[in-house]
Amino acid sequence: MRFIHNAENVILLGPPGVGKTHLAIALGLEAAKAELSVYFSTVFDAMNRLKKAEQRGTFDIAMRSLVQPRLLVLDEIGYLPMDRESAHLFFRVVSERYEKGSMVLTSNKTFSEWGEVMGDPVMASAVLDRILHHGTVIHVKGET
Repeated sequence: MRFIHNAENVILLGPPGVGKTHLAIALGLEAAKAELSVYFSTVFDAMNRLKKAEQRGTFDIAMRSLVQPRLLVLDEIGYLPMDRESAHLFFRVVSERYEKGSMVLTSNKTFSEWGEVMGDPVMASAVLDRILHHGTVIHVKGET
């Protein structure tokens, strides 16, 4: 759990079905066992939650729920393309956590494909700059 104490990130990349989500959950469980706060969600659900909170006027509370935990696990980046608003919200979450809190991210897309996933190559580059600055990338391979 040293990566959490150092506010570093773990990025799990690989094709569907090789165990990225399983590994992400295991890291989250170990953090919880160490009595560290953890929040787990798919990126799609987390961004939709922020959008709904914005409409209800509870955005700050919803954003805090993603920024405050010592470990944020966001699963399935790239399984569904992000609309423009979701991409902006994802950037905000990553930016607010930068050098303050750890993330475990899973994706079935290579980093060169994140611009397409987010619909904005410049924003994807900014997100990647922040998560990779203090991040370890693990390529998960195996039979699906």
